Amino acid sequence: MKILVVGTGAREHAICQALHEEADLYSLMSNQNPGIARISQFKIGSEMDIQGVKKHALNLGVDMVVIGPEAPLEHGIVDTLNEAGIPCVGPTQEAARIETDKAFMRDLFAKYKVPGSIAYGVFDGVDDAAEFIDDFGEDVVVKPVGLTGGKGVKIVGEHLKHSEDAKSYVKEIIDKKIGGHASVVIEERLVGEEFTVQALVDGDNLVPMPAVQDHPHAYEGDQGPITGGMGSYSDKNGLLPFLDQKNYDASVKVMEETVKAVKKEVGPYKGVLYGQFMLCRDGPRLVEYNARFGDPEAMNVLPLLETSMLELCQGVIDGNIKKAQFKRQATVCKYLVPNGYPDSGKPGQPIHVDEEKIHAEGGMVFYAAVNQKNNEVLTTGSRALAVVTTADDLQDAEERCERATKFVEGDLYHRSDVGTRQLIEKRIQHMQEIRG
Repeated sequence: MKILVVGTGAREHAICQALHEEADLYSLMSNQNPGIARISQFKIGSEMDIQGVKKHALNLGVDMVVIGPEAPLEHGIVDTLNEAGIPCVGPTQEAARIETDKAFMRDLFAKYKVPGSIAYGVFDGVDDAAEFIDDFGEDVVVKPVGLTGGKGVKIVGEHLKHSEDAKSYVKEIIDKKIGGHASVVIEERLVGEEFTVQALVDGDNLVPMPAVQDHPHAYEGDQGPITGGMGSYSDKNGLLPFLDQKNYDASVKVMEETVKAVKKEVGPYKGVLYGQFMLCRDGPRLVEYNARFGDPEAMNVLPLLETSMLELCQGVIDGNIKKAQFKRQATVCKYLVPNGYPDSGKPGQPIHVDEEKIHAEGGMVFYAAVNQKNNEVLTTGSRALAVVTTADDLQDAEERCERATKFVEGDLYHRSDVGTRQLIEKRIQHMQEIRG
């Protein structure tokens, strides 16, 4: 079977890694990702050139296309490919609004009474938004309606000092059309611990994957600006040290109800659904959805997959997806990023990776925003690569991962605290305090 994977980063590298032994693998990417290039027949091209992707897929005669990133989904790549008779693992443009239009997502929850919702308002006027903030009287979260690469969300009490800062940010979003829209979503600030559940969806049925916790803050101790994600971990039982089966199941229920609501509103949702949740005192609440695998979270779950990834993708397309089996192991992922990221990471800096020594630690390398030129791997200014380790327990996986990061040389840094016992104890204690 011929499969084309669209996308350039570590998420797409993980998808390709999960598929390449089962299929004739082709890829289309904007830079030469050395990990993807090694295991696929690749073409360099823009993921946003929708007609170009279609032409390439038709020329190759592929049996399916797997879409990695969100931006082509927003621009209807699945609709275009489906019209040409090419099946896709990825939602249509309308269904992808679950990620690309935060107002659509919140309104969908309200209309269909999906559990896990929160107080919110959607505004395209600065005065109305300011009035909502004043009337609400508690800390809020301010989000652009559209896509911002995980870097547009600001929270009062973290990135914004007080309500007046929130109003200023609202004005900035509307005036500058941050995220592509002159509108803003304002939500109640949830208190708890964030976690992610990813699932493959065939339009009706949902196959959930192990829970993962991401670390979006740039610096250790959960400090600094929000990034695309600095690392993540998962535990061997598919849960997390602060997340029990009851609350995991409640999160999956939210996702199942969402899939039903999307089908009623705009048609079947097919592809990957990523639910970002906050475990609060009264259970899980939905923070936001992504219409594709998470980056870094894909790198935690896909290496654990024991079921055929090809069969799962075919099940998504055919509408008859079956359950997936995962190894009972813990995983830790640590991203290495250029010094200065996310604000001023330098592009064009060389990276040297000793993959043999990383493999000796039980580790894997997933290349992200890099470019391979003349057998040299160069930074592009964004996240460079992720080191991922699996082990029978979380502490062992973290220690192996930290040792493995030493075998990457370059002007890079990483959060060494991701997955550590100290940070996890902090998460457990935080939940205990919240529950009283």
